[in-house]
Amino acid sequence: MAAEDPATRRVPVAEHPRLLKLKEMFNSKFGSTPKFYVRAPGRVNIIGEHIDYCGYSVIPMAVEQDMLIAVEPVKTHTLQLANTDPLYPDFSTTANSICIDKTKPLWHNYFLCGFKGIQEHFGLSQLPGMNCLVDGNIPPSSGLSSSSALVCCAGLVTLTVLGMRLSKVELAEICAKSERYIGTEGGGMDQSISFLAEEGTAKLIEFSPLRATDVKLPSGAVFVIANSCVEMNKAATSHFNVRVMECRLAAKVLAKHKGLQWDTVLRLEEVHSKLGISLEEMLLVTEDALHAEPYSREEVCKCLGISLEELRTQILTPNTQDELTFKLYQRAKHVYSEAARVLQFKQVCEEAPDNAVQLLGELMNQSHRSCRDMYECSCPELDQLVDICRKFGAKGSRLTGAGWGGCTVSLVPADVLSSFLASVHEAYYQGNTSRLAREKHSLFATKPGGGALVFLEA
Repeated sequence: MAAEDPATRRVPVAEHPRLLKLKEMFNSKFGSTPKFYVRAPGRVNIIGEHIDYCGYSVIPMAVEQDMLIAVEPVKTHTLQLANTDPLYPDFSTTANSICIDKTKPLWHNYFLCGFKGIQEHFGLSQLPGMNCLVDGNIPPSSGLSSSSALVCCAGLVTLTVLGMRLSKVELAEICAKSERYIGTEGGGMDQSISFLAEEGTAKLIEFSPLRATDVKLPSGAVFVIANSCVEMNKAATSHFNVRVMECRLAAKVLAKHKGLQWDTVLRLEEVHSKLGISLEEMLLVTEDALHAEPYSREEVCKCLGISLEELRTQILTPNTQDELTFKLYQRAKHVYSEAARVLQFKQVCEEAPDNAVQLLGELMNQSHRSCRDMYECSCPELDQLVDICRKFGAKGSRLTGAGWGGCTVSLVPADVLSSFLASVHEAYYQGNTSRLAREKHSLFATKPGGGALVFLEA
Protein backbone atom coordinates (compact mmCIF):
# COMPACT_ATOMS: atom_id res chain seq x y z
CA MET A 1 0.00 0.00 0.00
CA ALA A 2 1.27 3.44 -0.89
CA ALA A 3 1.50 5.68 2.15
CA GLU A 4 2.73 8.67 0.15
CA ASP A 5 0.85 11.86 -0.68
CA PRO A 6 -1.64 11.81 -3.57
CA ALA A 7 0.29 12.36 -6.82
CA THR A 8 0.70 15.78 -8.42
CA ARG A 9 1.13 15.82 -12.19
CA ARG A 10 1.93 18.56 -14.65
CA VAL A 11 -0.23 18.29 -17.75
CA PRO A 12 -0.60 20.41 -20.89
CA VAL A 13 -4.23 21.44 -20.36
CA ALA A 14 -4.66 22.34 -24.05
CA GLU A 15 -4.15 18.66 -24.93
CA HIS A 16 -6.86 17.41 -22.56
CA PRO A 17 -10.32 18.31 -23.93
CA ARG A 18 -12.15 17.98 -20.59
CA LEU A 19 -9.59 20.05 -18.67
CA LEU A 20 -9.52 22.66 -21.44
CA LYS A 21 -13.32 22.93 -21.46
CA LEU A 22 -13.34 23.23 -17.66
CA LYS A 23 -10.67 25.96 -17.82
CA GLU A 24 -12.72 27.92 -20.38
CA MET A 25 -15.91 27.58 -18.34
CA PHE A 26 -14.03 28.65 -15.21
CA ASN A 27 -12.77 31.76 -17.00
CA SER A 28 -16.28 32.54 -18.19
CA LYS A 29 -17.69 32.07 -14.67
CA PHE A 30 -15.05 33.77 -12.52
CA GLY A 31 -13.14 35.94 -15.02
CA SER A 32 -9.84 34.30 -14.06
CA THR A 33 -7.75 31.16 -14.59
CA PRO A 34 -7.65 28.06 -12.36
CA LYS A 35 -4.33 27.51 -10.54
CA PHE A 36 -4.78 23.73 -10.34
CA TYR A 37 -7.26 20.88 -10.86
CA VAL A 38 -8.14 17.95 -8.59
CA ARG A 39 -9.58 14.61 -9.67
CA ALA A 40 -11.15 11.91 -7.47
CA PRO A 41 -12.65 8.76 -9.00
CA GLY A 42 -15.93 7.01 -8.31
CA ARG A 43 -15.82 3.33 -7.47
CA VAL A 44 -17.61 0.07 -8.04
CA ASN A 45 -17.75 -2.36 -5.14
CA ILE A 46 -17.16 -5.81 -6.64
CA ILE A 47 -18.09 -7.68 -3.46
CA GLY A 48 -18.56 -6.85 0.23
CA GLU A 49 -21.82 -4.89 0.46
CA HIS A 50 -22.87 -3.09 3.65
CA ILE A 51 -20.06 -4.61 5.70
CA ASP A 52 -17.40 -1.87 5.81
CA TYR A 53 -19.26 -0.05 8.60
CA CYS A 54 -19.44 -3.38 10.45
CA GLY A 55 -15.61 -3.56 10.43
CA TYR A 56 -15.13 -6.02 7.56
CA SER A 57 -12.96 -5.97 4.44
CA VAL A 58 -14.34 -5.15 0.99
CA ILE A 59 -13.11 -5.45 -2.61
CA PRO A 60 -13.81 -2.30 -4.65
CA MET A 61 -12.02 -0.78 -7.63
CA ALA A 62 -11.94 2.78 -8.91
CA VAL A 63 -13.79 3.49 -12.16
CA GLU A 64 -12.87 5.92 -14.92
CA GLN A 65 -15.79 8.22 -14.08
CA ASP A 66 -14.77 10.92 -11.63
CA MET A 67 -15.19 14.31 -10.01
CA LEU A 68 -12.95 17.06 -11.38
CA ILE A 69 -12.59 20.47 -9.76
CA ALA A 70 -10.86 23.56 -11.15
CA VAL A 71 -9.56 25.75 -8.31
CA GLU A 72 -8.29 29.28 -7.78
CA PRO A 73 -7.29 30.37 -4.24
CA VAL A 74 -8.44 33.96 -3.51
CA LYS A 75 -7.39 36.59 -0.99
CA THR A 76 -10.89 36.99 0.48
CA HIS A 77 -12.36 34.45 2.91
CA THR A 78 -15.19 33.60 0.51
CA LEU A 79 -15.75 30.09 -0.79
CA GLN A 80 -17.51 30.17 -4.17
CA LEU A 81 -18.74 26.89 -5.66
CA ALA A 82 -20.17 26.40 -9.13
CA ASN A 83 -21.04 23.30 -11.15
CA THR A 84 -20.81 22.68 -14.88
CA ASP A 85 -24.23 21.00 -14.64
CA PRO A 86 -26.95 23.70 -14.49
CA LEU A 87 -29.08 21.36 -12.34
CA TYR A 88 -26.75 22.20 -9.44
CA PRO A 89 -27.02 25.89 -8.42
CA ASP A 90 -24.09 28.10 -7.43
CA PHE A 91 -23.25 28.42 -3.75
CA SER A 92 -21.23 30.94 -1.78
CA THR A 93 -20.29 31.13 1.91
CA THR A 94 -17.61 32.46 4.20
CA ALA A 95 -14.76 29.97 4.57
CA ASN A 96 -14.53 30.63 8.31
CA SER A 97 -17.99 29.49 9.42
CA ILE A 98 -18.97 26.37 7.53
CA CYS A 99 -22.50 25.19 8.28
CA ILE A 100 -23.74 21.87 6.88
CA ASP A 101 -27.49 21.29 6.86
CA LYS A 102 -28.08 17.57 7.50
CA THR A 103 -31.75 17.90 6.56
CA LYS A 104 -30.90 18.83 2.96
CA PRO A 105 -28.36 16.67 1.07
CA LEU A 106 -27.66 19.46 -1.46
CA TRP A 107 -24.66 18.99 -3.75
CA HIS A 108 -22.51 21.75 -2.21
CA ASN A 109 -22.83 20.20 1.27
CA TYR A 110 -20.65 17.27 0.14
CA PHE A 111 -17.92 19.74 -0.85
CA LEU A 112 -18.32 21.45 2.54
CA CYS A 113 -17.83 18.07 4.29
CA GLY A 114 -14.35 17.62 2.76
CA PHE A 115 -13.46 21.28 3.32
CA LYS A 116 -14.54 21.18 6.99
CA GLY A 117 -12.81 17.82 7.55
CA ILE A 118 -9.41 19.28 6.62
CA GLN A 119 -10.11 22.49 8.54
CA GLU A 120 -10.92 20.57 11.72
CA HIS A 121 -8.04 18.08 11.31
CA PHE A 122 -5.53 20.93 11.40
CA GLY A 123 -7.54 22.97 13.94
CA LEU A 124 -7.67 26.03 11.69
CA SER A 125 -10.05 28.92 12.30
CA GLN A 126 -8.97 31.16 9.40
CA LEU A 127 -9.10 29.56 5.94
CA PRO A 128 -8.36 31.21 2.62
CA GLY A 129 -11.23 31.55 0.19
CA MET A 130 -11.34 29.91 -3.21
CA ASN A 131 -13.28 29.76 -6.44
CA CYS A 132 -14.15 26.21 -7.50
CA LEU A 133 -15.85 24.82 -10.59
CA VAL A 134 -16.97 21.21 -10.24
CA ASP A 135 -17.42 18.82 -13.17
CA GLY A 136 -18.63 15.28 -12.50
CA ASN A 137 -19.36 12.44 -14.91
CA ILE A 138 -20.36 9.82 -12.30
CA PRO A 139 -24.11 9.20 -12.66
CA PRO A 140 -25.69 10.72 -9.50
CA SER A 141 -27.45 8.45 -6.98
CA SER A 142 -26.22 5.41 -8.92
CA GLY A 143 -24.25 3.64 -6.19
CA LEU A 144 -20.92 4.53 -7.85
CA SER A 145 -20.01 6.92 -5.07
CA SER A 146 -20.42 10.32 -6.71
CA SER A 147 -21.00 11.99 -3.32
CA SER A 148 -17.92 10.47 -1.66
CA ALA A 149 -15.80 11.35 -4.71
CA LEU A 150 -16.89 14.98 -4.25
CA VAL A 151 -16.03 14.85 -0.52
CA CYS A 152 -12.57 13.40 -1.36
CA CYS A 153 -12.03 15.94 -4.12
CA ALA A 154 -12.91 18.78 -1.75
CA GLY A 155 -10.59 17.44 0.94
CA LEU A 156 -7.68 17.30 -1.50
CA VAL A 157 -8.56 20.75 -2.91
CA THR A 158 -8.49 22.26 0.60
CA LEU A 159 -5.24 20.52 1.52
CA THR A 160 -3.61 21.78 -1.70
CA VAL A 161 -4.80 25.37 -1.19
CA LEU A 162 -3.37 25.29 2.34
CA GLY A 163 -0.05 23.95 1.05
CA MET A 164 -0.14 21.16 3.62
CA ARG A 165 0.58 17.45 3.27
CA LEU A 166 -1.14 14.26 4.36
CA SER A 167 -0.74 10.66 3.26
CA LYS A 168 -3.43 8.96 1.16
CA VAL A 169 -4.45 6.91 4.20
CA GLU A 170 -4.79 10.00 6.42
CA LEU A 171 -6.83 11.77 3.73
CA ALA A 172 -9.10 8.75 3.29
CA GLU A 173 -9.74 8.53 7.04
CA ILE A 174 -10.46 12.27 7.35
CA CYS A 175 -12.85 12.24 4.37
CA ALA A 176 -14.65 9.12 5.63
CA LYS A 177 -15.19 10.78 9.01
CA SER A 178 -16.18 14.15 7.55
CA GLU A 179 -18.83 12.71 5.21
CA ARG A 180 -20.78 11.90 8.37
CA TYR A 181 -21.43 15.66 8.70
CA ILE A 182 -24.14 15.08 6.09
CA GLY A 183 -25.79 12.47 8.33
CA THR A 184 -24.73 9.23 6.59
CA GLU A 185 -23.14 6.66 8.91
CA GLY A 186 -20.87 5.12 6.25
CA GLY A 187 -17.88 2.89 6.80
CA GLY A 188 -14.99 4.33 4.79
CA MET A 189 -14.76 2.07 1.72
CA ASP A 190 -15.64 4.79 -0.80
CA GLN A 191 -13.11 7.33 0.43
CA SER A 192 -10.38 4.67 0.84
CA ILE A 193 -10.56 3.40 -2.72
CA SER A 194 -10.83 6.95 -4.09
CA PHE A 195 -7.37 7.71 -2.64
CA LEU A 196 -5.71 4.26 -2.59
CA ALA A 197 -6.79 2.94 -6.01
CA GLU A 198 -4.16 1.98 -8.57
CA GLU A 199 -4.65 1.31 -12.26
CA GLY A 200 -4.97 -2.31 -13.25
CA THR A 201 -5.89 -3.79 -9.85
CA ALA A 202 -8.84 -4.00 -7.50
CA LYS A 203 -8.06 -3.64 -3.79
CA LEU A 204 -8.88 -5.53 -0.63
CA ILE A 205 -9.58 -2.63 1.74
CA GLU A 206 -9.21 -3.52 5.44
CA PHE A 207 -10.04 -1.27 8.37
CA SER A 208 -8.63 -0.54 11.84
CA PRO A 209 -5.96 0.18 10.74
CA LEU A 210 -6.83 1.15 7.17
CA ARG A 211 -4.76 -0.72 4.58
CA ALA A 212 -5.10 -1.82 0.96
CA THR A 213 -3.83 -4.97 -0.78
CA ASP A 214 -3.86 -5.63 -4.53
CA VAL A 215 -6.44 -8.13 -5.81
CA LYS A 216 -5.52 -9.31 -9.31
CA LEU A 217 -8.73 -9.89 -11.24
CA PRO A 218 -8.95 -12.80 -13.70
CA SER A 219 -7.95 -12.23 -17.30
CA GLY A 220 -10.50 -13.22 -19.92
CA ALA A 221 -13.41 -11.53 -18.15
CA VAL A 222 -14.53 -7.94 -17.68
CA PHE A 223 -16.75 -6.14 -15.19
CA VAL A 224 -19.78 -4.41 -16.66
CA ILE A 225 -21.76 -1.75 -14.81
CA ALA A 226 -25.46 -1.32 -15.61
CA ASN A 227 -27.54 1.44 -14.04
CA SER A 228 -31.10 0.51 -13.06
CA CYS A 229 -31.93 4.24 -13.46
CA VAL A 230 -33.68 4.12 -10.07
CA GLU A 231 -32.07 6.88 -8.03
CA MET A 232 -31.34 6.38 -4.35
CA ASN A 233 -29.83 9.18 -2.30
CA LYS A 234 -28.77 7.50 0.95
CA ALA A 235 -28.52 10.83 2.78
CA ALA A 236 -32.13 11.67 1.88
CA THR A 237 -33.71 8.48 3.26
CA SER A 238 -33.42 6.50 6.47
CA HIS A 239 -32.90 3.05 4.83
CA PHE A 240 -29.12 3.20 5.10
CA ASN A 241 -28.85 4.49 8.66
CA VAL A 242 -31.51 2.04 9.90
CA ARG A 243 -29.38 -0.85 8.56
CA VAL A 244 -26.31 0.57 10.33
CA MET A 245 -28.30 0.70 13.58
CA GLU A 246 -29.72 -2.82 13.13
CA CYS A 247 -26.17 -4.14 12.75
CA ARG A 248 -25.08 -2.21 15.85
CA LEU A 249 -27.98 -3.62 17.90
CA ALA A 250 -27.30 -7.15 16.58
CA ALA A 251 -23.67 -6.80 17.67
CA LYS A 252 -24.71 -5.73 21.18
CA VAL A 253 -27.29 -8.52 21.57
CA LEU A 254 -24.81 -11.15 20.28
CA ALA A 255 -22.11 -9.83 22.64
CA LYS A 256 -24.50 -9.95 25.62
CA HIS A 257 -25.59 -13.48 24.65
CA LYS A 258 -21.93 -14.64 24.69
CA GLY A 259 -21.15 -12.95 28.02
CA LEU A 260 -19.00 -10.16 26.52
CA GLN A 261 -19.00 -6.54 27.66
CA TRP A 262 -21.68 -5.50 25.19
CA ASP A 263 -22.09 -1.80 25.98
CA THR A 264 -18.82 -0.76 24.29
CA VAL A 265 -19.42 -2.95 21.21
CA LEU A 266 -20.43 -1.05 18.05
CA ARG A 267 -19.64 -3.42 15.18
CA LEU A 268 -20.37 -7.05 14.34
CA GLU A 269 -16.67 -7.63 13.61
CA GLU A 270 -15.82 -6.81 17.26
CA VAL A 271 -17.97 -9.70 18.51
CA HIS A 272 -16.29 -12.03 16.01
CA SER A 273 -12.75 -10.98 16.95
CA LYS A 274 -13.45 -11.03 20.72
CA LEU A 275 -14.77 -14.60 20.45
CA GLY A 276 -11.79 -15.64 18.29
CA ILE A 277 -13.82 -18.00 16.11
CA SER A 278 -14.34 -18.37 12.34
CA LEU A 279 -16.97 -16.54 10.31
CA GLU A 280 -18.71 -19.86 9.73
CA GLU A 281 -18.91 -20.35 13.51
CA MET A 282 -20.22 -16.75 13.88
CA LEU A 283 -23.09 -17.73 11.58
CA LEU A 284 -23.89 -20.61 13.96
CA VAL A 285 -23.79 -18.23 16.94
CA THR A 286 -26.20 -15.94 15.04
CA GLU A 287 -28.59 -18.86 14.44
CA ASP A 288 -28.43 -19.75 18.12
CA ALA A 289 -28.71 -16.27 19.62
CA LEU A 290 -31.09 -14.34 17.35
CA HIS A 291 -34.58 -15.08 16.04
CA ALA A 292 -35.88 -14.30 12.56
CA GLU A 293 -38.91 -12.30 13.73
CA PRO A 294 -38.29 -8.54 14.01
CA TYR A 295 -37.31 -7.29 17.47
CA SER A 296 -39.42 -4.56 19.05
CA ARG A 297 -37.73 -1.77 20.97
CA GLU A 298 -39.06 -3.33 24.16
CA GLU A 299 -37.51 -6.71 23.31
CA VAL A 300 -34.14 -5.13 22.52
CA CYS A 301 -34.27 -3.41 25.91
CA LYS A 302 -35.15 -6.69 27.62
CA CYS A 303 -32.24 -8.50 25.90
CA LEU A 304 -29.78 -5.81 26.97
CA GLY A 305 -31.31 -5.06 30.37
CA ILE A 306 -31.79 -1.36 29.68
CA SER A 307 -34.71 1.10 29.66
CA LEU A 308 -36.41 2.52 26.55
CA GLU A 309 -34.97 5.91 27.46
CA GLU A 310 -31.43 4.45 27.57
CA LEU A 311 -31.97 2.79 24.20
CA ARG A 312 -33.24 6.02 22.68
CA THR A 313 -30.64 8.39 24.10
CA GLN A 314 -27.53 6.20 24.38
CA ILE A 315 -27.73 3.81 21.41
CA LEU A 316 -30.15 4.98 18.70
CA THR A 317 -29.14 7.92 16.50
CA PRO A 318 -31.51 10.88 15.97
CA ASN A 319 -32.56 9.55 12.55
CA THR A 320 -33.34 6.04 13.85
CA GLN A 321 -35.20 6.92 17.07
CA ASP A 322 -38.63 6.57 15.43
CA GLU A 323 -38.04 2.97 14.30
CA LEU A 324 -40.35 0.51 16.06
CA THR A 325 -38.80 -2.80 14.96
CA PHE A 326 -35.33 -4.09 14.03
CA LYS A 327 -34.36 -7.18 11.98
CA LEU A 328 -31.25 -8.29 13.84
CA TYR A 329 -30.96 -11.92 12.67
CA GLN A 330 -31.21 -11.11 8.95
CA ARG A 331 -28.70 -8.25 9.09
CA ALA A 332 -26.11 -10.22 11.10
CA LYS A 333 -26.50 -13.25 8.84
CA HIS A 334 -25.87 -11.12 5.76
CA VAL A 335 -22.83 -9.39 7.26
CA TYR A 336 -21.05 -12.56 8.43
CA SER A 337 -21.77 -14.49 5.21
CA GLU A 338 -20.77 -11.52 3.03
CA ALA A 339 -17.52 -11.07 4.98
CA ALA A 340 -16.73 -14.74 4.28
CA ARG A 341 -17.51 -14.29 0.56
CA VAL A 342 -15.01 -11.40 0.35
CA LEU A 343 -12.23 -13.64 1.70
CA GLN A 344 -13.24 -16.47 -0.65
CA PHE A 345 -13.24 -14.03 -3.60
CA LYS A 346 -9.72 -12.86 -2.77
CA GLN A 347 -8.53 -16.48 -2.39
CA VAL A 348 -9.91 -17.48 -5.81
CA CYS A 349 -8.18 -14.44 -7.38
CA GLU A 350 -4.88 -15.45 -5.74
CA GLU A 351 -5.07 -19.14 -6.65
CA ALA A 352 -6.44 -18.44 -10.16
CA PRO A 353 -7.88 -21.91 -10.92
CA ASP A 354 -9.11 -22.69 -14.44
CA ASN A 355 -12.72 -22.11 -13.37
CA ALA A 356 -11.96 -18.86 -11.49
CA VAL A 357 -14.51 -16.79 -13.43
CA GLN A 358 -17.23 -19.33 -12.67
CA LEU A 359 -16.34 -19.42 -8.95
CA LEU A 360 -16.15 -15.64 -8.62
CA GLY A 361 -19.45 -15.27 -10.47
CA GLU A 362 -21.18 -17.66 -8.07
CA LEU A 363 -19.90 -15.65 -5.07
CA MET A 364 -21.34 -12.49 -6.66
CA ASN A 365 -24.67 -14.25 -7.22
CA GLN A 366 -24.75 -15.39 -3.59
CA SER A 367 -23.99 -11.82 -2.53
CA HIS A 368 -26.96 -10.46 -4.49
CA ARG A 369 -29.32 -13.06 -3.00
CA SER A 370 -28.18 -12.12 0.50
CA CYS A 371 -28.54 -8.37 -0.22
CA ARG A 372 -32.03 -9.00 -1.60
CA ASP A 373 -33.36 -11.45 0.99
CA MET A 374 -31.38 -10.83 4.20
CA TYR A 375 -30.41 -7.17 3.95
CA GLU A 376 -33.43 -6.11 1.89
CA CYS A 377 -31.52 -3.41 0.03
CA SER A 378 -32.49 -4.39 -3.50
CA CYS A 379 -35.53 -3.27 -5.53
CA PRO A 380 -37.59 -4.86 -8.36
CA GLU A 381 -35.63 -3.04 -11.08
CA LEU A 382 -32.27 -4.21 -9.69
CA ASP A 383 -33.51 -7.79 -9.45
CA GLN A 384 -34.80 -7.61 -13.03
CA LEU A 385 -31.50 -6.19 -14.27
CA VAL A 386 -29.47 -8.87 -12.44
CA ASP A 387 -31.64 -11.59 -14.03
CA ILE A 388 -31.20 -10.04 -17.49
CA CYS A 389 -27.42 -9.83 -17.08
CA ARG A 390 -27.18 -13.48 -16.05
CA LYS A 391 -29.49 -14.55 -18.87
CA PHE A 392 -27.25 -12.94 -21.49
CA GLY A 393 -23.93 -14.35 -20.34
CA ALA A 394 -22.80 -12.83 -17.03
CA LYS A 395 -21.25 -15.48 -14.78
CA GLY A 396 -22.18 -13.36 -11.79
CA SER A 397 -24.25 -10.23 -11.26
CA ARG A 398 -25.19 -8.27 -8.16
CA LEU A 399 -26.32 -4.88 -6.93
CA THR A 400 -23.46 -2.57 -5.99
CA GLY A 401 -23.35 0.49 -3.76
CA ALA A 402 -25.97 1.05 -1.09
CA GLY A 403 -28.72 -0.55 -3.18
CA TRP A 404 -32.44 0.39 -3.28
CA GLY A 405 -31.63 1.53 -6.82
CA GLY A 406 -28.41 2.47 -8.57
CA CYS A 407 -26.22 -0.01 -10.40
CA THR A 408 -25.44 -3.68 -10.87
CA VAL A 409 -21.95 -5.05 -11.51
CA SER A 410 -21.59 -8.18 -13.64
CA LEU A 411 -18.66 -10.48 -14.41
CA VAL A 412 -18.77 -11.16 -18.14
CA PRO A 413 -16.45 -13.37 -20.24
CA ALA A 414 -14.60 -11.08 -22.66
CA ASP A 415 -15.56 -13.16 -25.70
CA VAL A 416 -19.29 -12.47 -25.20
CA LEU A 417 -18.97 -8.81 -24.16
CA SER A 418 -20.33 -7.20 -27.35
CA SER A 419 -23.35 -9.51 -27.58
CA PHE A 420 -23.93 -9.09 -23.82
CA LEU A 421 -24.01 -5.28 -24.07
CA ALA A 422 -26.36 -5.39 -27.09
CA SER A 423 -28.74 -7.86 -25.42
CA VAL A 424 -28.89 -6.00 -22.08
CA HIS A 425 -29.46 -2.73 -23.95
CA GLU A 426 -32.40 -4.24 -25.82
CA ALA A 427 -33.89 -6.07 -22.82
CA TYR A 428 -33.64 -3.33 -20.18
CA TYR A 429 -33.20 0.07 -21.83
CA GLN A 430 -34.84 -0.16 -25.27
CA GLY A 431 -38.50 0.76 -25.16
CA ASN A 432 -38.24 2.66 -21.87
CA THR A 433 -37.87 6.34 -22.71
CA SER A 434 -36.46 7.54 -19.38
CA ARG A 435 -33.91 4.70 -19.21
CA LEU A 436 -32.94 5.12 -22.87
CA ALA A 437 -32.30 8.83 -22.37
CA ARG A 438 -29.68 8.01 -19.71
CA GLU A 439 -28.29 4.85 -21.25
CA LYS A 440 -25.10 6.47 -22.59
CA HIS A 441 -23.83 6.67 -19.01
CA SER A 442 -25.71 3.62 -17.78
CA LEU A 443 -24.18 0.53 -19.42
CA PHE A 444 -20.42 0.16 -19.80
CA ALA A 445 -17.50 -2.18 -19.29
CA THR A 446 -14.93 -0.91 -16.83
CA LYS A 447 -11.43 -1.70 -15.64
CA PRO A 448 -9.62 -0.72 -12.45
CA GLY A 449 -8.62 2.96 -12.55
CA GLY A 450 -6.20 5.10 -10.56
CA GLY A 451 -6.81 7.19 -7.44
CA ALA A 452 -7.11 10.89 -6.63
CA LEU A 453 -4.70 13.32 -8.33
CA VAL A 454 -3.74 16.99 -8.43
CA PHE A 455 -3.10 18.43 -11.90
CA LEU A 456 -0.95 21.51 -12.46
CA GLU A 457 -0.79 23.18 -15.86
CA ALA A 458 2.50 22.33 -17.60
